[in-house]
Amino acid sequence: MSSSAKQINGADTLTTTTTTTTTTTRTPFGHQMLQHFPFAKDFINLNHGLSLPAPALFSIPLINSTHLGSFGTSPHPVREMMHRYQNRVESRPDPFLRYDYPDLLDTSRRAMADFVHAPADEIVFVTNATTGVNAVLRSLVFEKGDSILYFNTTYGSCAKTVEYVCETTPAKGVRLTLEYPIEDDDLLRVFRDAIRKENGAGAGKMRVAIIDTIISMPGVRMPFEKMVEVCRQEGVLSLVDGAHGVGHIDLNLSQLDADFFVSNCHKWLFTPRPSAVFHVPNRNQPLIRSSIPTSHGFIPKPSPSSNATHTINPLPRSSKPPFIALFEFVGTIDPAPYLSLPAALEFRVDVCGGESAIRDYCFDLARRGGQLVADILRTKVLTPSASGDTCFSNVRLPIALPADWRVEDVAVETRSEVAQDVMRTLADEHDTFVAVVWHGRAWWARLSAQVYLDLEDFRWVAGVLERVCGAVSVEGTAKGKEGGDGKRGVVDGEADLDGVEGMVESVAIN
Repeated sequence: MSSSAKQINGADTLTTTTTTTTTTTRTPFGHQMLQHFPFAKDFINLNHGLSLPAPALFSIPLINSTHLGSFGTSPHPVREMMHRYQNRVESRPDPFLRYDYPDLLDTSRRAMADFVHAPADEIVFVTNATTGVNAVLRSLVFEKGDSILYFNTTYGSCAKTVEYVCETTPAKGVRLTLEYPIEDDDLLRVFRDAIRKENGAGAGKMRVAIIDTIISMPGVRMPFEKMVEVCRQEGVLSLVDGAHGVGHIDLNLSQLDADFFVSNCHKWLFTPRPSAVFHVPNRNQPLIRSSIPTSHGFIPKPSPSSNATHTINPLPRSSKPPFIALFEFVGTIDPAPYLSLPAALEFRVDVCGGESAIRDYCFDLARRGGQLVADILRTKVLTPSASGDTCFSNVRLPIALPADWRVEDVAVETRSEVAQDVMRTLADEHDTFVAVVWHGRAWWARLSAQVYLDLEDFRWVAGVLERVCGAVSVEGTAKGKEGGDGKRGVVDGEADLDGVEGMVESVAIN
């Protein structure tokens, strides 16, 4: 696609709503892809999938960088488009934001709708998945006896949103605790049983369930399609947190037909931060009363005491559906990430070869790379979900405990502190980043595959993790123990996880 430009007061300004990228040649996956990304040459990030070449041999200094990460990054052509829109805003702020931006945003909404197979009038943008989850939970009107179902693996900020809503409304939170690996059929059974138990409690009613497409930590795919169907059968609203969904796995939102779906675009789709897609079918749009924060698109309910008719909206009158208008202007933000989405989609086709090519490469690299790291560390890969492949591989870390500690003795605070220490050491001393989490009685590293990584990046990070984990000293309180004694036990034996796989429990939060 092409776009023209003109000079307005010395500023280069786009005059059409189409986008362009500076590179249209298909580039082989692996390190050749790095030419398109803005990584610093001294940073290696293994936490969403962006990387620079790993050292050829461990004998040379660690001067390169790999990214397998959470926050993503954007290729040069997409960033260039973002900067052009930013320049256009700065050249004529009010005319652009008031008159040009709404039409440009519609272009991005239509492109996103086509990508996820949903009607454009059911698609809006929010800054991130957490915002979308908040928009749903803070809009629903909860009555006494209503409950919200979520998991111990629900993303932290979304779980805290449940806790906040339970503090400020009559809602009750019901948390299911999963320990992977767990069979999909077992998860679905427990999920359905929890709903029926709550709905059969007399005054109780399961109102909404939060479901992940792919859990953040550990990086495991949930059988979300079947969980949405369970919700539909049991009369429960399904809120799908697809933070790691768009650009990661194939999605057809019309076919999924969840009640609410939100997914970050800046994680896997190569759009700039922050940007996320929020899908609400027409049938449920009246339930979403407000954006987060509430802005000019909010329509108050009629009330004899309301002065809403006297509230002045400084923006041009919109003829768009209320749901679209609600999220069109949500405070003053940088709109460029939303508007750059078509350029990201174009890059994925022209340079990467399309979604199937991206998925095939990344899924295969995650499988082979994760197994390679596990072999080097002499541990294991967390058994992936039967629901399907992902770009993640979870590898157990060989972190030793003091000799007189059992795995069950590791305090919650210690579990978190060790994970944070490992991540900080990787960043400060090795110029890389890997997400680490305690799950299922062990610490795990979540490794991501991306189009600019290859197997040597996984081999390199395995060597780094081996050295870092070997230097970890586990200290702190463990069921009455006043810290470690310096002796080292083992936490990476196969027996540590045997017999506890698939553990499920529920906790009610009033």
